[in-house]
Amino acid sequence: MRAVILSSIVFYCLTASYLAHAEHVVIVSANNTNNSLDKNTITRIFLGKASSFPDGSQAIPLDQNEGSASREAFNDQVLEKSASQLKAYWSRLIFTGKGTPPKESGSDSDVKSLIANNPNLLGYVDNSVVDDSVKVVYRFN
Repeated sequence: MRAVILSSIVFYCLTASYLAHAEHVVIVSANNTNNSLDKNTITRIFLGKASSFPDGSQAIPLDQNEGSASREAFNDQVLEKSASQLKAYWSRLIFTGKGTPPKESGSDSDVKSLIANNPNLLGYVDNSVVDDSVKVVYRFN
């Protein structure tokens, strides 16, 4: 019994350490002409304050499902807002008719697949799912 508890603790510590150090990235399609974006530009797009990339092309943000690790990291480190702050923010904009939140598009792999096929989309994923179909434009932990 003691060995099971000890191995469970070790497993939990290793998993928590991995998740704490997982790198997340903001991605666009490999066909998008933007090679990098700063945090301010990304924040403005995701908060509905901007609707285009720096090159002038349309920018459509994609959120992951509520509660996903990537979404929580993105909200915390890029948008610098909690889930409840974002709900309140979007509720005000929806009520006044001044905006709509980004569409929720599933998991890391779902977001990557959608973005790979549309150069106007912008989203965030765990770095482990990135391949040649998308381009990393910003990194965060």
